[in-house]
Amino acid sequence: MSEIDDGRAGGPVRPSDTGHNELGGTVYGPSVQARTVHGGIHFSVQRPDVAVVPWQLPPGPPMIARLRELGELRRLLRVDGGPIVLLSGMPGVGKTTLAVAGLRDLGEEFPDGRLYADLRGHGGGPPAQWTEIVGGFLRGLGVPAGEVPRDPAEQLGLYRSLTAQRRLGVLLDDAATAAQVRPLLPAGSSVTVVTSRSRLSGLLVNGGVPVHLEPLDRQAAVDLLAATMNDHRVGEEPVQAGELVDLCARLPLAVQVAAARLAARPNRPITTMVRALADERGRLDALALDGDHTVRAALDVSYRDLPEAAALLYRGLGVHPGPDFEPIVATAVLGAGEHCDPDAAELVLEALVDRNLLTEAADGRYRFHDLIRLHAVGKMCERPAPERAEALRAILDHYLATATGAEVLLEPQHASLTRTYARVDVPRVEFADQSAALLWLERHRVTLLAAIRSAAGAHLPDVAWQLTDALWPLFLRGKYFDEARTAHEIGLRAARECADPAAESRMSTSGGLCELSAGGHEAALRMFTEASRVCVDSGDAVGAARTRNYTGLALLRLGRLDEAAEAFREAEERCRALGDDRPAALARFNRADVALRSGLPGRAVEYAEAARSELVGVGDEYNAARAQALIGRALSASARYDEADVRLSAALEVLRRHRARVEAAHVLSALAESAERRERLDRARELYAEALESYGTVRTPAAEVVRARLRDLGPPG
Repeated sequence: MSEIDDGRAGGPVRPSDTGHNELGGTVYGPSVQARTVHGGIHFSVQRPDVAVVPWQLPPGPPMIARLRELGELRRLLRVDGGPIVLLSGMPGVGKTTLAVAGLRDLGEEFPDGRLYADLRGHGGGPPAQWTEIVGGFLRGLGVPAGEVPRDPAEQLGLYRSLTAQRRLGVLLDDAATAAQVRPLLPAGSSVTVVTSRSRLSGLLVNGGVPVHLEPLDRQAAVDLLAATMNDHRVGEEPVQAGELVDLCARLPLAVQVAAARLAARPNRPITTMVRALADERGRLDALALDGDHTVRAALDVSYRDLPEAAALLYRGLGVHPGPDFEPIVATAVLGAGEHCDPDAAELVLEALVDRNLLTEAADGRYRFHDLIRLHAVGKMCERPAPERAEALRAILDHYLATATGAEVLLEPQHASLTRTYARVDVPRVEFADQSAALLWLERHRVTLLAAIRSAAGAHLPDVAWQLTDALWPLFLRGKYFDEARTAHEIGLRAARECADPAAESRMSTSGGLCELSAGGHEAALRMFTEASRVCVDSGDAVGAARTRNYTGLALLRLGRLDEAAEAFREAEERCRALGDDRPAALARFNRADVALRSGLPGRAVEYAEAARSELVGVGDEYNAARAQALIGRALSASARYDEADVRLSAALEVLRRHRARVEAAHVLSALAESAERRERLDRARELYAEALESYGTVRTPAAEVVRARLRDLGPPG
């Protein structure tokens, strides 16, 4: 297993809203660079045609009712100074629909776009944290995925910087508390609309303007019923239409669910729905949905009318672990019930959308209204336990299979442990390249972590540790160390429950490497020691030999060089005896690192050269480049600067191709040191600045050393 740092090499400056200056610093907004400027020059800045203007709002229907409230909302949104509008009201009253319509229709007021986040305040699971949201906002504002800061505080600072000079419309949907909202408030004159069942009075101190929604008046509810049904029956049965909306408590969600059911049966009179809903409400007096009988009654009536496949999908999606899902998840759920054709699955999915039981998001994913999701969960709980278990396993298998496909592309050497699935033909996403695989992992990070917890809670320990294992590229490249720690704690318990020594060892070593990258060197050493014990006890000689290498890494980080050298020597010797060539070469590379740190550059070159040759032979280009870089640093330490620069430059080219940002920063720093030793101070400044840009927000002592060197060198002469 190797440590690979995600990164992207800086490119040339181009006239755009996002770029890199010649020193490697990231520039957001228009910029001009010139070597010499004479008088008589005039500049004018226009919004570039290629500027990133996000549109993250979910699609919404035209406003039929609430025209008065829509007018009031539009008035508030036009106020200068970045107003915060607090839309509150009971479930199903239409808060989100009104907010989307208000932000959608005022195009001239928000020239810089719209941002949207579902805060999941009342969905039954844990509410979203602002740390889950801000990264998506930054990508929506044009920050490339590889340049989004990893530190949440720095993400927040960048978010405020990018919104300070823009006029955006931001919708924060289904908030639970004011504290959940505050970090996501944009800077400057942008407008924020917050929807919540609570009034969130804590945001009044931030300038929030409360707008509370009540159920529709009777005529507005009837108009909504007529528009949704889109036929003549409301005009022919006005009394029954009034009775029906009253039974729906004039809540837009309940009215639309009832109307969708009638629209699917154009020959039935409205009175049949009135009788059905009246009977259902009486039966459900003691069984309300989140305290609301009306929506539960309307949903129960609609559910009973669903075709078999649609009812199966509705129930199955209720156990989905994340907030939203792609159409392929429907294929997985229906595949568990033998309806596995993707085209057929999409038709069933659309049937639920047509009945207002699912909402399609702007990015092609789907989600439940939180009340409808709870209803779907309730319907699944009424079914035999095997059906619930089968649906959940189908969903988890889809995520496991897709994450494993990403793992194979991103870290093929790591993808060595067997995966087990309940079915052979598991629907999975296929990736064109590494970038697509990493992007999928990033976008589904919240759902994937929820899936690990769901697997553990459903007593599926094999899925829990295997999914944790498959997410190794996400944890390592994304530097999500807190999530990695939580996942590996679950995964380790699951591996022990499975009594699988190979899985237990992997959870300890992978978790230990994450601890090592996060600076928890002592914790990493304990985990590697435990992994070694498991390997020895189970007779896994290869695993025990490899684990000695990991132990050496922890000792090296702790400054215990002699112990580290012995661990690496022993790991190399044992791996070679077992024919395990690549780990043996990595151990030799680590021995070179110890030699260089011990002041023995000649021996470091010898060890690293041998390791590089072996790594090239086994096709490990990335680690061969790391060995090449170490050779360059050792040559530089011997004052062989020209030779060192050749080696370092060759390594940098490969590492940039692999998007190994932190490793590339190390090499840039070494090139800068070489330039500085030869008194090429301007070149040294450029390289140090480029190294800092490549480090990005990754917290490492090496980055602080580079920052200190830049300060010591001072500005150009």
